[in-house]
Amino acid sequence: MKTVLTALAALLVSLQAQAASFADNPIVYFAVTDRYANGNPGNDHSYGRAADPAGGDVGSFHGGDIAGITQQLKAGYFQELGINALWITAPYEQIHGWVVGGKQQFQHYAYHGYWALDYTTMDANMGTREELREMINTAHAQGIRVLFDVVLNHPGYADLRTLAEYKVPVLWPGHEKAGLRDYHSFIDYNNFEFKQWWGPHWVRAGLPGYPDGGKDDFTMQLAYLPDFRTESGKAVGLPPILQRKSDTLAVALPDTTVRGYLVHWLADWVREFGVDGFRADTVKHVEPASWLALRAAATDALKDWKTRHPQQKIDDAPFWMTGEAWGHGPERSSWFDAGFDSMINFDFQGRAGGDWKSIDGVYRQYAGLLAKGPAPRYDILSYISSHDTSLFPRDRLKHGLSALLLAPGGVQLFYGDESARQPGTAPVGDEQQATRSDMNWTSMDSATLAHARKLGQFRLRHPALARGEHNFIHEQPYAFARVIDGDAVIAVPEAQGAIALKVRGVFADGTKLRDAYTNQNYIVKDGAVAVNAAGTVLLENAAP
Repeated sequence: MKTVLTALAALLVSLQAQAASFADNPIVYFAVTDRYANGNPGNDHSYGRAADPAGGDVGSFHGGDIAGITQQLKAGYFQELGINALWITAPYEQIHGWVVGGKQQFQHYAYHGYWALDYTTMDANMGTREELREMINTAHAQGIRVLFDVVLNHPGYADLRTLAEYKVPVLWPGHEKAGLRDYHSFIDYNNFEFKQWWGPHWVRAGLPGYPDGGKDDFTMQLAYLPDFRTESGKAVGLPPILQRKSDTLAVALPDTTVRGYLVHWLADWVREFGVDGFRADTVKHVEPASWLALRAAATDALKDWKTRHPQQKIDDAPFWMTGEAWGHGPERSSWFDAGFDSMINFDFQGRAGGDWKSIDGVYRQYAGLLAKGPAPRYDILSYISSHDTSLFPRDRLKHGLSALLLAPGGVQLFYGDESARQPGTAPVGDEQQATRSDMNWTSMDSATLAHARKLGQFRLRHPALARGEHNFIHEQPYAFARVIDGDAVIAVPEAQGAIALKVRGVFADGTKLRDAYTNQNYIVKDGAVAVNAAGTVLLENAAP
């Protein structure tokens, strides 16, 4: 009986997810794939990747992969959280070796997916194309979209292992034994044979024969990374390193620019697998024309995939993109005219820890900015923890989860916030590594997880939380209502005991209400409802 009820609950969540408009109510779960779940230990040390011999593994590949995400999908983990989109780190092939991380403290591999080597092939640590296809199809069957993290700004560093494997003749003898302290002494940075790497028509790199990085946002080199020349109108051939890479799927495209190749390669993942959207990295360091080109190509590719795979698609919604422009707040900016439906909201994390009076001011601000109206509409993606900033205080996670999952606009849940995952090692010079510890499957905080699940499923049912008009009800305990197009909710995020809630103007007298947090039913009388709070109250219409 328990199995049957679980299956029915999963079906209900899936139908609700499909019925609601994702663009109106994005509930995104971000998993750093390598740190999430290890579904195939056989791929853990691909390309000779290994743990740091000095004993630290903060920058190593830890074993998480696409198969691990599929396992959690099949277990119903994301459905129980009310998630309708999975954002995963880029699964395409990264540089094979490591570079020096922090202040010469650790071996830093590209486990995060931001140092691409080949945009056309799977990174073997992430899994196979067949495993990716299974994961996406499994997600779609549950009404969950899949978003790739993508980078147009730069490929990966010129690391020792990759340079050696692809025979770029710029290494000194003995490079195989290079350590943290002498790493760079084994690379001849004055050697013009670096032209056999990406090539000067492809990137700015400040190397012999290459142009230097510029001084503006679009042409600078971020963290000394090679900068793609996406603004160039010059047609190029395949980069030299891919010409020598036997397993690449990249082929020369006639009369194609750097931008054209990158857009083509990324859109091919959409066309083959049905990827539903992109989270774009370092948006403000790539010119808007490139993002518009990517959006157009990905939109066409997804439409094509859905035409060819009518049984695997969730719906006919178009391709969706959210972008990371460091420091972007909740206001509409010009980036929304560059192909983005949504932008990561850096404003919320610092304000989510306040008291409910101050948070109500945030809610009121966001709801006013995002109010449904004539085009062009826009959205934001708020978070309380991030791989690039910090984790929300672990001792206040219930508060943070309530603040986030009741906020107007789209929301992004960072893996482990729902289970009280603890931070990892914070090396000097790269403290953000602490935010990327392994998922705490064996030490999950059950109370926090139950709280997140109730909030997430409630949010999934109610687009009013994301797009509704925000109305303050009272301060002690704090309560608010949100209403849009026939959908109405009332939330009391932190309360205990008997409470008389004024609901006039939100729910009519005689309306039967359900508290989705406790599953208790109530009847509205004289414009009010008397509830028994058990930490949180989430009122919704109980009528079928």
